[in-house]
Amino acid sequence: MDRREVAAVLAYIGRLDPRTARTGTDEARAQIAQWHELLHDVPFTTDHGWDVREAIRAHVLDSPYPILPVDVARKWRAYRRDRLDRHTDPTPAADPDNPAAWRTELLGTRHAVATGMAAPSTHRQLTGGPHRDIDARLAAVGSSIPPAVRAALAPYRPARAAREAAVAAGRPDALSVPCRWCHADKGEPCRSRRLGLDGHARGNAPRTRPHPTRVDLAVAKLARQEAA
Repeated sequence: MDRREVAAVLAYIGRLDPRTARTGTDEARAQIAQWHELLHDVPFTTDHGWDVREAIRAHVLDSPYPILPVDVARKWRAYRRDRLDRHTDPTPAADPDNPAAWRTELLGTRHAVATGMAAPSTHRQLTGGPHRDIDARLAAVGSSIPPAVRAALAPYRPARAAREAAVAAGRPDALSVPCRWCHADKGEPCRSRRLGLDGHARGNAPRTRPHPTRVDLAVAKLARQEAA
């Protein structure tokens, strides 16, 4: 705050608590100089929750003692600490191979949050979004999983590998429809279920290949989509 803002703050305090008012010119100037010395780096208001008048009003309501400039400064420091505690440093857009630019942007964001110029970023995974070049990277590789990694994982997930192979070969995706034979849901592999003498199912092992009836349903679905 500059001296004019400090004078306005002192006038506001005098209306709420006449004990702090100074009637003499010299006393008023000395009071303004004292308050400005301690509060020159404290803003009058910010766009995100800070208003020095709210801090003064809260002190007058909560404390029987006249407010001092250190009371306002302490409330401002508590406001800064609270905002930085809720901030999670979103990834800078600067090139990470340029440490100076990276650090400058990071510190600039923290300063903006601490001084109330920007809101804290509390969930960068949710609010930051994907990196700006993620679409270009996916277009280059064709998938979020590189082909070499996908091939290495194929023996450990045979149902998924068979499904991907069928789609790549132009055949219908059997797992895109539920199975009427074993009642597997969409996306779930078929199960090898045997009926016992009591009529109840025995065994529930996943199958690498879907049941033929499920394949027929997938073929019919694909035909309907092509006809439409």
